[in-house]
Amino acid sequence: MGGLFGAVSKRDVVSDVFFGTDYHSHLGTHRGGMACWNEEDGFERDIHNIETSPFRTKFANILNEMRGKSCIGCISDSEPQPVIVKSKIGTFACITVGYVYNAEELINKYLDETRGHFDTLSGSKVNETELVAAMICEKEDFVSGIKYVHDTIKGSCTILLLVEGGALIAARDKYGRLPLNIGCDADGHCVSLESFAMMKLGYSMERELGPGEICRITSEGVETFAKPGKKKKVCSFMWTYYGYPTAEYEGVNVEISRNRGGEIMAQRDGNIGVDTVSGVPDSGLAYAIGYSNKSKIPYARPFIKYTPTWPRSFMPATKKDSDRIARMKQVPVTDLIKGRKLLFIDDSIVRGTQLRETVDFLYSNGAKEVHMRAACPPVMFACKYLQFTRSTPNNELLARKVIYELEGEEGEKHLEEYANPDTERGKKLRTTIAEKFHFSSLEYQTLDGVKKSIGINPCDLCTYCWDGKED
Repeated sequence: MGGLFGAVSKRDVVSDVFFGTDYHSHLGTHRGGMACWNEEDGFERDIHNIETSPFRTKFANILNEMRGKSCIGCISDSEPQPVIVKSKIGTFACITVGYVYNAEELINKYLDETRGHFDTLSGSKVNETELVAAMICEKEDFVSGIKYVHDTIKGSCTILLLVEGGALIAARDKYGRLPLNIGCDADGHCVSLESFAMMKLGYSMERELGPGEICRITSEGVETFAKPGKKKKVCSFMWTYYGYPTAEYEGVNVEISRNRGGEIMAQRDGNIGVDTVSGVPDSGLAYAIGYSNKSKIPYARPFIKYTPTWPRSFMPATKKDSDRIARMKQVPVTDLIKGRKLLFIDDSIVRGTQLRETVDFLYSNGAKEVHMRAACPPVMFACKYLQFTRSTPNNELLARKVIYELEGEEGEKHLEEYANPDTERGKKLRTTIAEKFHFSSLEYQTLDGVKKSIGINPCDLCTYCWDGKED
């Protein structure tokens, strides 16, 4: 995943973009970058690795080093960006958010047809943002180039350009899997993936771009170059996991959606005889509050994450250190654990790598029972459109691994049954995982429950990771 923020104004906006980009830190953990343009110096750029230190710390000196009335910034879980390109259609800085899963095919096509070249990263990998910028430059203007990218790639690509002269060109991905918003204040305009980021900086929401819409943004106004398409497939995981609680997509707040999801799970569970309901910090908390409110089971926090010095469990370089930090962060409230029957809700169960340790930690502190609920269906398919689960092949997803253990390749024919809690295969999947992880019981939110908790037209949602249905 990743996030972006840009601004163009009659005043210097480097500070706005610094803080606006920082507000997207929940969407990425690998690299951050900023680029600006001013008449005296042209383009300036700064990129840092943020795996061991947050964006705000790494870019703390940027306010003294960079200036400009036009600026863009990004948080990325992939390659370094922005990239700056000089081409026949002009010099520009480019940021992308998404995933191009036919990148290798497009790279080879570009090299064959243009005899051009790409810089390579470690492992001879080509920066996908550089690929997108090169594809844009194959056409006669920026708009035609962006349309070419949207029509050619497989996956998803939201694009933000800072062009020579200071204008921004913003393009939401073809099917609107991620949001993209335009804001304004008295001096200019901004563009932001997260609407709350610009509002906290004093911008008013002007509008949300539609799927595939392309706009040119200056301090004076916003001009639409390509109207939005009719087909929309917003990523459901924006509400389920990725979105910050204050975020709002398609008019639906993340926290409220998660509360509603918890209520739906409680209604399905009925009375299961537990003492308290809790959320696995942090994204599970809102589901637990909704569950508690609906079921009347007391809400409690039997353990707290210690985050002042280790805000992210995956920051260390090695998995061994990462797992150790994850354990160290879990500080128990023993009086809320010992002798109690506990129910926990997590946003999702993808690989389940840390769940067993969490449950063992609870039992070691005296828990009598530990029941687990996942706020979405079993994840059956690695994401093809964004970066969620893309590093986890299908056969490493927990649900798929257990299905293969149960009946080998035959199980691949019955994934829909396994996802359904009311079928024999569905019940077997849940009891098998519960036994593996020492859960007293396990249940998943249904796909209908996810759709109901979000509340927009189900046809406008992407649910590929659960049902495998392609657009």
